[in-house]
Amino acid sequence: MTIIASNFKTNHTRSSTKKFVEKVNEYLKNENIENEVLIFPTATSLDVFSTQKNLKIGVQNAYGAVKGSYTGEIALEQINEFNIKTILIGHSERREIFNETQKDIAKKYEFYKSLGFQIVYCIGEPLEIKEQGIEKTLEYLFEQFDGIDTNYENLILAYEPIWAIGTGVTATIEDIKQVHSAIKNRISKPLLYGGSVKLENIKEICEIENVDGALIGTASWEVENFIKIIEKTKDL
Repeated sequence: MTIIASNFKTNHTRSSTKKFVEKVNEYLKNENIENEVLIFPTATSLDVFSTQKNLKIGVQNAYGAVKGSYTGEIALEQINEFNIKTILIGHSERREIFNETQKDIAKKYEFYKSLGFQIVYCIGEPLEIKEQGIEKTLEYLFEQFDGIDTNYENLILAYEPIWAIGTGVTATIEDIKQVHSAIKNRISKPLLYGGSVKLENIKEICEIENVDGALIGTASWEVENFIKIIEKTKDL
């Protein structure tokens, strides 16, 4: 089974998200698509959506607490209102822009793991690490598993090379093969690829050995395009 995920980041509104989810859900239903589809809207666009079993709505981020004095954050109480049980943790933008440390990330991971959430856990390396070769790249990537229980049954991994996110530069087939193979040799979990994935390359990427789907940003924000992406990968 292939997993196709859309990370809205800070895009879409409550209204446009509702229309987006409804259109994707209608397509999955009408075409009897069996692959798993995940959508991560902005926090202000969360809602209780009536969807097919294989379409899940997740949160892009949440604080590791039930509730409390955490200005600007959402936590379990807010997530529970929408019956959401899927969360994205460790995205490079959380690490790079918001300075989340590995310790912060591991603490958040442990909290949502204890609640049985489906966790999409992201790892990735910057260009200066990639340029030092595959050994340094893998060393850097595996450090991002410090404090992370990789045996957790409800875990999905996402490899997103930072130098390929939103840049238009996609890792080569050989790049993806090398990294995905090394990760899969150590951790037997579904492994998505992310980083300038688009309609033109989605099928080729998802056909690579040890690639179990994709976590997509920019190319997934137009619903018609996202549906075409799902269509291209429906038989994989």
